[in-house]
Formats: sequence, C-alpha cells, structure tokens
Amino acid sequence: MKRTKIDRAIVMAVAALGTTLAVEASAEQVLLDEIIVTASKREQSLVEVPMAIAAITGDELEMRGIDTIQDLSFAVPGLTMREDGPGSYQIFLRGIANAHGGGALTSIYQDEIPMALTGYEVLPTRVLDLERVEVLKGPQGTLYGQGAVGGAIRYITKRPNTQEFSGSVQGDAYSVTDGDTGLGVTAILNMPVVENKFAMRVVADVKDGGGWQDQPEAGIEDGNGEDLSTVRVKALWTPTDSLDVLATVVKYNAEYELGQGYEQPDRTVYVPTDPGLTLKPKVWDYDLYNLEVTYDLGFAELLSSTSYAEMDLDYPFSYFGGPETIYGGTLAGYSNRNNVGNQFAQELRLVSNADGRLQWTAGIFYRDMEVDLNIPEVVTEFGPDIFLSSYYTHDTSESLSVFADMSYQITDKLNVGVGARYFEDDQTQFIEGSTGVQAGSFDSVDPRVYLSYNLSDDKNIYASAAKGFRSGGFNGFDFNGVELPDFDPESLWSYELGYKANLFENKLYFDAAVYFTEYDEMLRRGLVFIEGRGFESFVSNIGKVEVAGFETSMRWHVTDAFTFDASLAVIDAEVKEIGGTDTANIVGDPIDYVPDYSYTLGAMYNFNWSADKPGFFRLGYSYRDEMPYVDRTSFSVENIGQFSDAIGLLDARLGMTIDGIRLELYGQNLTDVNKYIDPYHAWNNANRTRPRTVGLRVSFDF
Repeated sequence: MKRTKIDRAIVMAVAALGTTLAVEASAEQVLLDEIIVTASKREQSLVEVPMAIAAITGDELEMRGIDTIQDLSFAVPGLTMREDGPGSYQIFLRGIANAHGGGALTSIYQDEIPMALTGYEVLPTRVLDLERVEVLKGPQGTLYGQGAVGGAIRYITKRPNTQEFSGSVQGDAYSVTDGDTGLGVTAILNMPVVENKFAMRVVADVKDGGGWQDQPEAGIEDGNGEDLSTVRVKALWTPTDSLDVLATVVKYNAEYELGQGYEQPDRTVYVPTDPGLTLKPKVWDYDLYNLEVTYDLGFAELLSSTSYAEMDLDYPFSYFGGPETIYGGTLAGYSNRNNVGNQFAQELRLVSNADGRLQWTAGIFYRDMEVDLNIPEVVTEFGPDIFLSSYYTHDTSESLSVFADMSYQITDKLNVGVGARYFEDDQTQFIEGSTGVQAGSFDSVDPRVYLSYNLSDDKNIYASAAKGFRSGGFNGFDFNGVELPDFDPESLWSYELGYKANLFENKLYFDAAVYFTEYDEMLRRGLVFIEGRGFESFVSNIGKVEVAGFETSMRWHVTDAFTFDASLAVIDAEVKEIGGTDTANIVGDPIDYVPDYSYTLGAMYNFNWSADKPGFFRLGYSYRDEMPYVDRTSFSVENIGQFSDAIGLLDARLGMTIDGIRLELYGQNLTDVNKYIDPYHAWNNANRTRPRTVGLRVSFDF
C-alpha cells in the first residue's frame, strides 16, 4: 500500500519547517547533549558502543507523548509488535518476528529487572520518571540472554538523590475524538533521609478514562478507557564510597471494561457468537521486587541483582473465522481467561573498571518461572453447532547461564572484542486431561565477536557477528491423547556493519547500520479446527529465513533554539527454505509483522513568549508501511497474505512556562487516522490506531 497524498503533504510540511528554521538560524555555536548509555553493562557514550542503539531520554519521551510500548514502536523504526488488548504485547525487532513459540524474542528490562516471563506474559511498563529508554538492536544473547534474539529494550528509571529534596506534580486532561475524556495525575517525591547516605524516591501515577471503543449491543460506550494506578518506591543506601544498596518495589494495576483491544473500522467491538454478550473485564495486576547491591572492588565492580515478580491477569478473548478465512464466516468462539505466574531471577556480574586496554565483563544468571493459564469455559460455534470445553496448563522454566565479554584496545584507534554465553533451560508443561507432564531441556552457546575503529574522537565504525537463541517447547497432545512432537529451538546469526559520529563540532549526531541475519528453524503455527473437538494447534520449525536491513538516524542541533531529528529502517525478510513439518508457509513468503520500511521525522523549536516566559513547539511524524501475515492453514489461496494498513501519524506539542508552572497543549494523531495496526483482522483479532487526542498538561517542579 502506497502513501496517500496527505501522508506526502505531512512529510513535506515537517521537512519544510526544518529547512525554513535552518535557513533562518544564526551561526552561533551550539552542541548536542552527550547521551551516556549502559547497553554494554558499563557507562559509554552512544558513539563508543559497537552496536546499533536507539536511545531516547526521559524528557524526549514525554515531549513526544510516548507512554506505552505501542507508542515506542512508532518512534523506533524496525520495532513492531502484536497487541492483544492494553498491556498484552509480543514485541519484535529487526525482522525477527513471529507470534508463536514460548519464549520472548525481544528482552524487556526495567533497570536490572527482567520484565518478560514468556513471549506472551510481558509485564507492561509505562514511561514514568525515566532517565532514558535504550533499544538495543540485533542479538544481545551474550549479555541479556536467550530472550534477546532480535534485541533488547531497557527502561532506565531515575535513582534516588541522596543530596537534594525535590519533586514534581503533573496533571493531564485530554479528549479523544468520538470517545471519552481522560485524566491523569503523576507525583514524584525524592527525599534524602540521611544526607549522602540514604534516600527514597516515590513515584505514583493514576490514569482514568480516555476510551473510545463501543459495544452498542451490550450498552457499553468508551469501554476501553483505563483505570490505572502505578506506584514505584526506590530506596538507596550508600553506607560507604564503595557500596550501594538499591531496593525497588513496583505495584501495578490496570482495569478495562472492554479489554480485548480488537475493534472494527467504526470503532465498535464485535463479539461474533453474541454481539450483546458482555465478556469479563481485563484486569492486569503485578507486584515487582528488586534488590540491587553494587560493590567497588577497585579492579572491578561487583553487582548482585535479585528480583521477584508476581502477575495476575484476567482477560477476555474472542475470534471469528471471517469470510476471507477457509471457514467463510461459519466459525466463532470466545472464552474468559486467567493467567497467573511468578518469576525469580538472580544475576551476579563482575565488570572491570575503566582503566587499561583490557575491559571485561563476566557473570552468571539464574531464572525460575512458572505460569498457569486457566480457561474454565471455551465456547465454540461451528455452523449451527455449539461446543463447550475447558483448558488449563501449568508451565515451568528453570534456566541457568554463564557469560563473559572481553575487549582489548589494540591501538589507540582499534578495539576488538569477543563474548559468549552458555544457556541451559529445563522446561515442563502439564495440560489438564493429558496423560502426563511433558519435559525437555534446551541448551545453547551463543558467541559474539566485534571490532570498532575510531576514525577520530567523534567518529567510529564497527562490525559485529552475533548468535541469538530461543528455547524450543511443547505442542501438547492431540484430541486422541497422543503426544505431539516437540518443536526445536530457534537460532540465528546476525552480521552488522555500522558507523556513528558526532559531526560539525558536535552539532549533528548521525548513525547508520546495515545487517544480514540467517534465521534457522524459525517457528510457525498451523491451526486446524476439528469438528466436535475444537482447534488443534501445531507449532513447527519452518526452515530458514533471511533478513537484510538498513537503519539510520540523525539529530541536528541547528541552533540553540532549533533541533531536527529523523530515523529510517528498511527491512527485507523472506522464507528461504521450508522444513518437512511446516504447512503455513512456502518459500518466498514474507515474515509476519515486518514492514518493508518505516521512518520518523521531528522538529523542535524553543522560543520566548516574553522575556520571562520560555516556550517550545514540537512537530513529529511517524510512518510505517503495511505489515503482512501469512498462514496457509487458515486462508484460501486467493486470500493468502493478510496485511495491516500503512499508517502515518502526526503529533504536535506547544508549551509555555509561567512562574515555574509548565503548560503544554498537545495533539496526537492530529489527522485522525483510523487504520489497522495489526494484520490479523480477518480473524477479528486486530487493533486500530487511537483516534485523534487533544490534551492539556500542567506540571510543577519543586
């Protein structure tokens, strides 16, 4: 699907704004703020790190209106996802995308805390009092484990300050086109209890309303509005110059009357078995605990991170095998589901101090996870017949890994490095009604080699080769009680060449990377409905996939007042070989949830409304090409290849500060684009873009 005239007009408008302001800019010397990241488990400037990273500061996240991972996916080209209602995501990066298999393909971390239990159970993280978000692109198995096949996303929260008492209060009121108004309040308090020794930082966030989806047959209006509360408490104790002890507690609760997220073009929710049926609300609860202890040994820093998470998720699910599927509108069903789970994780890591040509990191990581899925009643309609069933599974995973990474500065310009991680995962699965517990053990050694060459202090080229790995799993039992074959692990090798630079006396940051990935034994699911019994799902390794891509981004600080930014990702992902067990794909099929290209444009201008009233204006545009979904077990030949819509979103924000009080007027999706984000709409399982939202934010720091 090609861009529309309005898309092209918006792109030209944003570019014209940048050009006009650049021409009018003075020749004064202005510098970009240096961004420091910890992607390699040590502090480095963005230019120094030999990998592709999208780093967005906390201030910029708020300025761009980024709140959820769905928002982030439109801000970082190459990052895509599948959403099954608010807070339920499967996250894909750099063309490593499929909605099947047990483990995650992209790791999610909040500080040192792993947020993914499985590929389906990922604890939702909102943008709240953050230093920055780091999106690490490409396999990160050496330092981040088996869930980082496509990359890793790190939410870095602000630490308590032991020297200054401070805080802020922020309020939002916004209106959604043809929907409800929404309100939000965020409060942050930093308290030094003992100066330079002990401090606490408390963050509380409440949101209410803002829905737009209706289920008219059930009398529900704006039912996907959220009732959300998040509290995060961090306590930092620094008894000596060498020892830091940081404790974190997070409490998260979110409720939605209409929790599936799927909607029709007219912004309604359709329950195909009975349009007037009220499904259970979606309720997301989790508690998160972490203790991080850091000790400076002199020659190295020792870190221990201990975390524990508990989750409880109630959610509805419905589907409809519509006219484009092989069922031709004769198949539908629904269920009310409950997921409970917990995860314990422990990491010990030793990182060399910054002096010397040799730098190294070594550690051990242990994880123990269990998740239950309970569906007390599954209702299935096939033609005139109705079938009732139930479903319960108990899954466990206990994994252990050891890892090391070492780099050596051969010359003042050339640095070479090598790393590896050994991973072992013991899994079990019990399905109610089956003949027993399935068990399996999966292991892998995942190396990475890299080099970087400093063309100058501000210019760096790098090259890397890295392996990624995801565990295999179980298909359970067929309707006759016969155990189905397990599916094997996935693995890939990815090769990358990149360039990073701060140019024009540090006024322009620019990066570019090309990569090629060979993805072996990628997983796909065949889905077959057996009359009188229900769906029989079979996950198999389809063969080989190849992904080639190009990425680039830039940030140009034209003057002290004006900044322009842009980013682009181009991806070609295709099935190259087919295994004997696959029935969903053929050679030449595209990879699900991978757009051919996506990009962002942004411009920000700082000015003064008057001598003592500073202000700003930001305009941003993001575009994502259509994303495919191919399943030859569910669609007839003429309907093979389902697609999302191509989407262009325009946002703007205007601000003023009066006597320390910040006022911001903002608009998101200003052209009120109403399109499918997800390609799975033929099954009535796709979300759409949020309607135009206009709001006012008032905030005050103290």
